Amino acid sequence: MIGHIKSYDPDNQTGVIKSDGKLYEFHLNDWTDEVPPDLDDEVSFEAMDATAKKISLAGAILNKPKAVKYKYLAGILALVLGGAGVHRLYLGYYGIALAQLALTLATAGYGLLWGFVEGVLILAGHLDKDAQGRPLK
Repeated sequence: MIGHIKSYDPDNQTGVIKSDGKLYEFHLNDWTDEVPPDLDDEVSFEAMDATAKKISLAGAILNKPKAVKYKYLAGILALVLGGAGVHRLYLGYYGIALAQLALTLATAGYGLLWGFVEGVLILAGHLDKDAQGRPLK
């Protein structure tokens, strides 16, 4: 069967997979890949009642995405040019970048606050992925 990881507790090494509207519990002992499970990973597994066995990553998720964008560069761009959405352009979020620029122009600069807050969030690690879902370096 194919499903998605809906929860995973690394401390207990247990989690839940959702497939076709049903939930299947699993333990890390039933995990076959070297890469640990992560939320929303697509997996293939064998269902036994409400338990998943022989679980492995499915499709293109076999290799975790590699970071290609720099967290500190994105953060500094947000702090300095955040009102223009330059940091969002750098991360690949073109629509949000345009919205930030439009808000800054329409409100005589109040959009700068949005960029500043996002700069702090990026540097603190709360905004930690680019538009492709890759982690920031």
